[in-house]
Amino acid sequence: MKEKKHDTRWMVCVALMAAIVIVLANTPLGMIQLPVIKATTVHIPVILGAVLLGPLAGGILGGVFGICSLISNTMAPTLLSFAFSPFMSTTGLPGVLKALWISVGCRILIGVVSGWLWKLFEKVHLNQTIALPITGFVGAMVNTVTVMGSIYLLFAQQYAQAQNVGITAVWGLIMGTITASGIPEAIASAVLVLALGKVLLRFMKRI
Repeated sequence: MKEKKHDTRWMVCVALMAAIVIVLANTPLGMIQLPVIKATTVHIPVILGAVLLGPLAGGILGGVFGICSLISNTMAPTLLSFAFSPFMSTTGLPGVLKALWISVGCRILIGVVSGWLWKLFEKVHLNQTIALPITGFVGAMVNTVTVMGSIYLLFAQQYAQAQNVGITAVWGLIMGTITASGIPEAIASAVLVLALGKVLLRFMKRI
């Protein structure tokens, strides 16, 4: 869609998408528990919101996703919850800030990057059938790469301790997670953003 005015309709649409994010984040469909980390599909409505409503909306929805992730990792902690919840920090204020960046900051980037990427595709008139899955794939990879990359840069020692491995093994484990979890998530995101995005874009043109 073209540039949206931040009017009541825009705010209502953002609120509705935020509600979807919250519902997904609090059901098994949104946060799939794996042995070490929680795989997610919550980034999909964030990406769709960015496509339909712009980068600002995408950033807001990403922030909602991040807050839900923070709460989930606080209430139902896993081995890596120290990297997502400031309340699980064992390294004081620096750990709190790092966890906030990973749980919330990285998720805001999903919406911002997806929104601006979609604007670029609109500007060059790229066909929606190509632009939507690319946006979905990139948005999902922004989530995985920024989160896991930040864990490597900010929490490598704690990650090694949680996994009971040497610090030199952390890079391989991070890349393994990106490959085993991130790429399938991104492929699923590409398919779903294409399927849902085409329908929603047609609907938004009518209102």
